[in-house]
Amino acid sequence: MSLFKARDWWSTVLGEKEEFDQGCLCLADVDNTGNGQDKIIVGSFMGYLRIFNPHPVKTGDGAQAEDLLLEVHLRDPILQVEVGKFVSGTEMLHLAVLHSRKLCVYSVSGTLGNVEHGNQYQIKLMYEHNLQRTACNMTYGSFGGVKGRDLICIQSMDGMLMVFEQESYAFGRFLPGSLLPGPLAYSSRTDSFITVSSCQQVESYKYQVLAFATDADKRQETEQQKLGSGKRLVVDWTLNIGEQALDICIVSFNQLASSVFVLGERNFFCLKDNGQIRFMKKLDCSPSCFLPYCSVSEGTMNTLIGNHNNMLHIYQDVTLKWATQLPHIPVAVRVGCLHDLKGVIVTLSDDGHLQCSYLGTDPSLFQAPKVESRELHYDELDIELKELQKIIKDVNKSQGIWPVTEREDDLKVSAMVSPNVDSVSQATDVEVGIDLIPSVTVKVTLQNRLALQKAKLSVYVQPPLVLTCDQFTFEFMGIPRVIQCKFRLPLKLICLPGQPSKTASHKLTIDTNKSPVSLLSLFPGFANQSEDDQVNIMGFRFLGGSRVTLLASKTSQRYRIQSEQFEDLWLITNELIIRLQEYFEKQGIKDFACSFSGSMPLQEYFELIDHHFELRINGEKLEELLSERAVQFRAIQRRLLTRFKDKTPAPLQHLDTLLDGTYKQVIALADAVEENQDNLFQSFTKLRSATHLVILLIGLWQKLSPDQVAILEAAFLPLQQDTQELGWEETVDAAISHLLKTCLSKSSKEQALNLSSQLNIPKDTSRLKKHITLLCDRLAKGGRLCLSTDATAPQIMVMPGGCTTIPESDLEERSIEQDSTELFTNHKHLNLETPLPEVLPLQGLSE
Repeated sequence: MSLFKARDWWSTVLGEKEEFDQGCLCLADVDNTGNGQDKIIVGSFMGYLRIFNPHPVKTGDGAQAEDLLLEVHLRDPILQVEVGKFVSGTEMLHLAVLHSRKLCVYSVSGTLGNVEHGNQYQIKLMYEHNLQRTACNMTYGSFGGVKGRDLICIQSMDGMLMVFEQESYAFGRFLPGSLLPGPLAYSSRTDSFITVSSCQQVESYKYQVLAFATDADKRQETEQQKLGSGKRLVVDWTLNIGEQALDICIVSFNQLASSVFVLGERNFFCLKDNGQIRFMKKLDCSPSCFLPYCSVSEGTMNTLIGNHNNMLHIYQDVTLKWATQLPHIPVAVRVGCLHDLKGVIVTLSDDGHLQCSYLGTDPSLFQAPKVESRELHYDELDIELKELQKIIKDVNKSQGIWPVTEREDDLKVSAMVSPNVDSVSQATDVEVGIDLIPSVTVKVTLQNRLALQKAKLSVYVQPPLVLTCDQFTFEFMGIPRVIQCKFRLPLKLICLPGQPSKTASHKLTIDTNKSPVSLLSLFPGFANQSEDDQVNIMGFRFLGGSRVTLLASKTSQRYRIQSEQFEDLWLITNELIIRLQEYFEKQGIKDFACSFSGSMPLQEYFELIDHHFELRINGEKLEELLSERAVQFRAIQRRLLTRFKDKTPAPLQHLDTLLDGTYKQVIALADAVEENQDNLFQSFTKLRSATHLVILLIGLWQKLSPDQVAILEAAFLPLQQDTQELGWEETVDAAISHLLKTCLSKSSKEQALNLSSQLNIPKDTSRLKKHITLLCDRLAKGGRLCLSTDATAPQIMVMPGGCTTIPESDLEERSIEQDSTELFTNHKHLNLETPLPEVLPLQGLSE
């Protein structure tokens, strides 16, 4: 970082939303006034050609109307502008404009104005060449040693050099091995073209070799070359620089010596005429442009290098002599004489900021204003210090690192969900099976009292729900703050009315303390019956075909949810409890409560865990096998390549057959990995739903507070996405183990046990299932969840009946498993298979 800024002498902004590059800037006496004053010529990719002659009244003035001599729209994008002796019969300077498919040469002239508007400038087309290939860049000079005129060489995008002798086309040659075009320059002392190939090496080609080589009608060798007629294009010298080049510039000390400067991505090089390195300099910042020129010191060179940190560095050979700040990132830099001011630095950015500046020594420092001195009252300062310390202490006691949200906060976020689905679905996947995927619109409102800084709105939904857009950014100014807003989506988004099922493999019963409510009142949009029919049974069908049946007792205070899939029970069970709570709140009843008195369905939950873990193991094996086949495939390729390059042909020994078979195995394994990833994603979604259901049942079973339920959710649902590196099983096992060793521990001996600091994929799920069973056991015996510092104290006196200790041996672990399994996992003892006596039989649905 430099203390000094480039002194702004004159500046302007070109057009709106125009783009520029390094070839779009040129300084020359293009109108041939002969007074040594340069004009600024700028071309843009939008096709605008502008010529400026700055005349600021005072330093730092912006552009005036009379500073713009000419502005014309040429329609085609302008790739490069150059000024030279391009017209035969005269040594006047003319302007060459390179388009992607055309080269145009113009004369620029001005006429004296008779009114106050000043002189008038116009351009006249002298000639143009239509190009058969798309152009990339160009260079010019006295090719072949011609006197009094300049020839133009254009490099195409496919690596062909096209030479134009002013109004006529001379010849075209393909550079050997060209893949992508690089920067191009002409050395008049050696009469050669210098470029950097896609092989990251500097290459030099003599003009005479180019002129006498075989014509490049096509890129392949012609029959004349094979028979010996015509010369092949050979390179004069090469130098490998190991990086791509941004620009090339050639500077001559005199007629006896010149240097080739190459600007790379990390270094810049100075080469001799024969390709030997004179010196090189490693750059600290990524460069954007450069301009070498002769130094006042004999035998040294100065170089201006602009970089992407808005800096302009001036080097004398490899020594940094000056650094100055620019208001933009330059893509082109030139030095010229403007308005009798020599050495003006002209820079151009990619978005059109054109600035003429010079180097100065005014530091860019903030100077604080002077303040009046006053006497210090130490007693008052001591009192103020104690008050501040008290405030800091109170803040440290409060939880969380973000400011506490008050009633009048700087930012409020609210969400309003449309009660109806969209008439035209915005879903990317239109169908799932036979069902059309609906969409719903959510309106998020941001209200801010103060100006905020770059507010970023993120929206998250649980799979398989998706969003059309999940990130929004709003540009404001202010202090950082995090605000969260949760909202519920309508059940119709993923669920449709369906026929109730008479039988089901999985059933749950929820008890309440109030009389049953009509299901038509709770789910008004999901009834298939009329009001005269039964209102104590309702069917739901998820998108994709799964069905859930909800039954309400007419005489007791219970509800039954049943389905063929265990994980499908959660959404309807959770929605039922929420709607019951909302219903009784509207009735003014505040003591409504739900409970669960059945056995915990851990066996079904463990089956989903085992299935998810099996898919993870399969994925690991498939990826390992795919890696082995890929290594084998590359080894066979190397063997074949060695055979093909060998001058003495050798039999392939069925390597081609082995290569084809290995390729098919790689493709098949890749498809298998992708299919396993899809299955793993679906399995993780089912596991999350089942986990939500288990947490909900534990909360109803033990009447846990919202804070305790939040602790369970943090332990059982720590990941939003499951990966091979960090999976659900090891993460949940570590969280549950921490709870068992802290707030649910029985003795200080358990608290002293250390947890592993690394999370690795386990060999099986037996340990995780035992810990989940033990967690339910300790909650059943009076254990409570908390995260305070007092939670590490033994809870022997609090828990009635004592708690089972964490097993330290396999025998002790087996005994705990047997006792806990009888309490929680013996699903055969559930009385949910037989119809409840208070619920009407399902046979009546067929009538």
